[in-house]
Amino acid sequence: MIPYGPNWYAAVMGTGILAVALSDLPFDLPGASYGATAAWLLALALLGAVTVVGARSGRPFGHLGDPVLAHFYGATAMGLMTAGAATGAVGGPWLGPAVLPLEVALWVMGTLLGLVTAVVVPYQAITVHEVRDDSAFGGWLMPVVPPMVSAATGAALLPHVPAGEPRATLLALLCACFGVALLATLLVLPAIWQRLLRHGPGAPALVPTVWIVLGPLGQSITAAHHLTTAVSGPDPAVLRLLFLAFALPVWGFALLWLALAAALTARQVRAGLPFAPTWWSFTFPVGTLVTGTTALADATGLVLFALATAVLLALLLVAWGVVAVATACAMRPAGPATRPARDNRRSRLVGSSP
Repeated sequence: MIPYGPNWYAAVMGTGILAVALSDLPFDLPGASYGATAAWLLALALLGAVTVVGARSGRPFGHLGDPVLAHFYGATAMGLMTAGAATGAVGGPWLGPAVLPLEVALWVMGTLLGLVTAVVVPYQAITVHEVRDDSAFGGWLMPVVPPMVSAATGAALLPHVPAGEPRATLLALLCACFGVALLATLLVLPAIWQRLLRHGPGAPALVPTVWIVLGPLGQSITAAHHLTTAVSGPDPAVLRLLFLAFALPVWGFALLWLALAAALTARQVRAGLPFAPTWWSFTFPVGTLVTGTTALADATGLVLFALATAVLLALLLVAWGVVAVATACAMRPAGPATRPARDNRRSRLVGSSP
């Protein structure tokens, strides 16, 4: 049984984004509402379970000194916000008036924690961690992407904020969060690219983290769409053009990176890809690409983006199913004959970062 680490919140992210994606599609999909509800309930259950296990571990923040696992404290923040977004998207019939307070609470906690990780984890990397030329990996994006998730999910709260100064203030803060994550991603991505070119994708457990790059790309498209549609201006067409000028190039690059990540993963599968929580990197990033493509379908009305959403959703469903089954099998307690030695615990934990 794989020990606890903040990387396990990636399971909450991957399940919550499935609920969000299914709740807002540019086409009718039979059973989508039922699937979204099931994914939402499971995301909340996973959030509670992982949080309890982390609290009972006695060291929920004890991985900050680890040069790999420290970056995944960003998954905690994004797990909270993704569960909150799923609550707002599909929780109304179940929770009634309580849905908004829960959505707001999860968003506020996730946003505050995400802003902390965006500062504390890079600070740890600069001052404490041993960083080599081959240290960069997709997980370096995890602590700096949460503000982008705040921007994308916080836009749904704008209609519930009083018009005037309060709403304008929240909108300004969401745009600032968008900028924080976007510029931080532009700083980190070249390091990941250089590592791939010079040192390859790394250990098998780290190969799935190449998919994490899709997260800020897809989420930035989603956030830009939500924020531009939330602005009330004299000429909405101008905002739509600004959104498309940003979103279309990013979407094209995301598809390029998707093809590269798929090729690297297929290569590693042929060589052997043992299960690790890193496999959840196949879910949330693809889910953000689904929501981003849905945003483009809404903004353009083109069948191209509706079809692309369907293909990406199919990929997300397959990936989530495979990873969920593999996770359930890995979580079964090992028998006495197969239980790993105590000395191997740290290597298994570090090697399993998502």
